Amino acid sequence: MNKAQFIAYLAPQFGDNKKEAARAVDVVFDAIVRNISKGDDVMINDFGKFKKVDRPARKGRNPFTGETIQIKASKKVRFLPAKALKEIIAGARKLEAAPKPPVKVVPKVVAKPVAKKAVAKKAPAKKVVAKKAPAKKAPAKKVAAKKAPAKKAPAKKVVKKAVKR
Repeated sequence: MNKAQFIAYLAPQFGDNKKEAARAVDVVFDAIVRNISKGDDVMINDFGKFKKVDRPARKGRNPFTGETIQIKASKKVRFLPAKALKEIIAGARKLEAAPKPPVKVVPKVVAKPVAKKAVAKKAPAKKVVAKKAPAKKAPAKKVAAKKAPAKKAPAKKVVKKAVKR
C-alpha cells in the first residue's frame, strides 16, 4: 500500500474528503519524522516503536572484487513491532473489525408556512428604443476576372542515340 492508497483507505473516515485524510496522514508522518530526527523514540501502542540508531564505522567487503573497504558511521531508523502486531501477523491473534466510517447526519429542514404579504405591483417600465439612421450602401466593387494559370510547355524528351562503333 502506498501513500495514495492509504489516503483513499482513510477517506471514508473523513466523510469522503481526501484532502482532510491526506492532511491527517501528512501530520502523523511529520510528527514521527520530527521526533525521530531529534533522537526521541516514537511508540504507538499495539503497533510498534520507531527508534533512531547510530551505526558505527566498520569494515566491509566489496562483493565483486573481494577487496576490504571502510564503511562510514551512519544513523538509521529502526522499527520494532509491538507484541500485539507480531501476534496478529503470526495468526495467533485475530484482527479486530475495522472502524466504521461515521454516519452522515443530514438535518431535516421543515418548511414553515409564511404569511403572505400584500405586495404592490408596479407597472412594467416602457422601453425606449432609439431609431437608427438607414445605413448607406457602399458602391459595388468591380471584381477582376480571374485569369487561368499559364500552361507550362511540356518537357522535352531527351533521346539518347546509340553510338555505332
